Formats: sequence, C-alpha cells, structure tokens
Amino acid sequence: MLDVSDLPVWFVWTLAGILGAEVGSFLNVVIHRVPRDQSIVRPPSRCPKCDRRIRPWENVPVLAWLVLRGRCVGCKEPISWRYPAVEALGALLALGCLWRFGPSYEALALFALLAAMLAIAFIDWEFMIIPDAISLGFLGLGLVLAPFTGPGIVSAVVGALVGGGLLLGVGILWKKMRGIDAMGGGDIKLMAAVGAFLGAVEVLLVIFFGAFLGALVGAIVMRRTGQAKIAFGTFLAAATVIVVFVGDDLISWYAGFLTPPR
Repeated sequence: MLDVSDLPVWFVWTLAGILGAEVGSFLNVVIHRVPRDQSIVRPPSRCPKCDRRIRPWENVPVLAWLVLRGRCVGCKEPISWRYPAVEALGALLALGCLWRFGPSYEALALFALLAAMLAIAFIDWEFMIIPDAISLGFLGLGLVLAPFTGPGIVSAVVGALVGGGLLLGVGILWKKMRGIDAMGGGDIKLMAAVGAFLGAVEVLLVIFFGAFLGALVGAIVMRRTGQAKIAFGTFLAAATVIVVFVGDDLISWYAGFLTPPR
C-alpha cells in the first residue's frame, strides 16, 4: 500500500481524478498519432486540421473543450467529442481503481492497464488495428510487475499463455474450417498482455465477456447494415474494464453457485 495516511482524503481523490484526466489527455495523442506512425513526443500538440500549436491553457482536460465550446481557437473547426470523452474516462478509471484497490501499487498498475485498454478501444474501432507497441509493451510490463503488483510471475506467465494461446487456437481452427481469418494477431497479443496482468482465470472471463459484447453489437450492426465486421479489440478492452472491477466478485459468485448446499 502507498502511505497516504497524512494526506486528506479529498486531496487523494482529487489528485487521482486529475492524474486520470491528464493521462486521458496523453492518450488522445496516442490514439491520433500511433496508428499513423507518428511520434507521440514531437511535434508538440497541434490542431489536426490547421496545424496550429495548442497552447497550455487550451490543453486543460475537459474544461478547455467546454470553454472553447468544442472549437479550435485558430481555424474555428470543431474539436472531436472524443477528446473530452477520453479525458473524462481516464479520470473515471483512475477514481475507480482508487475505490476498488485503495491507494496501492496494484491500483497504479491496473490503472496503467486500463489506460492502455482505453487507447486500444478507440484505435481499433477507428483503424481496425491494435498496435504492437501497446500490446507487446504491456505484455512485457505485466510480466515485470507481476512479482510486485500482479498475480505472481508464474500466474502471469500462465495467464499470458492462456489468453494468447486460446485466441491463437481459435484463429487456427477457424482458418482450417472456414478458410478465413477469424482472429487478428493484435487480439492474440492483447489477450496475452491482459493475461500477464490478471492471470488465467480472469483473462478467460475477459474473452467471454468480449465475445458476448462483440456478438451483441455485431448482431445489431448486421441488422442495420448487412455487414458484421467489428473491431473485436474494442470489446476485449471493454471486457477488461469489467473484469478488473467485478471479476473477483463474479468468480466468487460462480464458485458459490457450483458449491452444493450442506
């Protein structure tokens, strides 16, 4: 646990919310630049439409978008709703981790994972790709942190093998049966990373919920457009958030459901 006993409770919660919003602001840069193979460091933040450099006060999470009424100061073109949405979601994820895990290193590690899932959800939805820089980077990070904040190094390795291996097996089987690719390599690497952070049982829950959400939305898309091609990584990312916050409760409930009454 992090020792914050000397700090007022309101200060810790406020700090967590601000940190989450600032991380969300950085994630907007990642979401815009990484799929385009652009540096996330240089140049500094600019308007994607008029290339005008964004000044610090224009970059205050959520508030700046509201003050500017969602428009660029220079070209007056609309600023996408995604920017304040990602910043607000970053704040909510940080507060959620503080609420669920307390002021601990585990909370910081899982917030990092969920921040990566937030970026992946938007990137995969728009570009239908999951960048290796994120998935493989967090696979390595999950294994490094496992002895200190995660399920332990053995469980992390097993979780990575189960998460990535299960989707790899499904992809190979579907390819042989139907002759088409059912699983992208990005999804496989993503689940390996999630497994490294959460362990084998939890990553199986992520895959289950991700498949359920994907099938539900896919059915709706199919009915409206006649096509059902969806970004599976987006739903795996959403499922990861669900499992991080309520996965243990679901596992306990299911174990109790299976236990016969005495």
